[in-house]
Amino acid sequence: MKNLVQVAGIIDEAEAALLCEEGVDWLGFPLRLPSGKDDISETDAAKAISGLPAPHAGVLISYMTQADEISAFCAELGVTAVQLHGDVEAAQLRALKAARPDLYVLKSLVVREDNADELLALVDEVADAVDMFITDTYNPATGAKGATGLTHDWSVSAELVRRSPKPLMMAGGLNADNVADAIARVRPAAVDAHTGLEGPDGRKDRALVRRFVAESRRAFAALD
Repeated sequence: MKNLVQVAGIIDEAEAALLCEEGVDWLGFPLRLPSGKDDISETDAAKAISGLPAPHAGVLISYMTQADEISAFCAELGVTAVQLHGDVEAAQLRALKAARPDLYVLKSLVVREDNADELLALVDEVADAVDMFITDTYNPATGAKGATGLTHDWSVSAELVRRSPKPLMMAGGLNADNVADAIARVRPAAVDAHTGLEGPDGRKDRALVRRFVAESRRAFAALD
């Protein structure tokens, strides 16, 4: 998997259709959030996912930590990829891969001010049990581990790309204005945006999405 563009935080079928029309590859659906404030119901998410035209795909974004629960929810939603943001133990990641070899598993690497060594060690520990890593940004003010709209030290993401034997998706405050620079500096296999593509109404803005996809494609092509 390389040169993928993902947009997360899908709120309804109309937004999913807009993203597909503008060339987004993967659509992320955060569900069963710790806050309990999902942007879309599980029923509506499953319906939107089932309606995605190939090759577009839905991705469950989850904070669940138990392999059996993750597997069951993925089957319920009909997704073939899951992005894990919780503190999932290595044993649970391996159990998930053993039970669901068909499931594409992404594991988050949440960048803080002083945890680069910890993240590098995590890559070494669990790379055999995941298909892709995804960096994101910690918000010390809220404790949020993603969808913060904040960027992080890109040199950490670049080092993780160099260290990881698996591809890495870059997230954390990316938008149409900075994604090309991020790709050039970090050289990720994929990029993800969420809040940086939303208008004042909280919906994805078509013009911002179109620019984000175009800038991402241009930067990926330059790497190739």
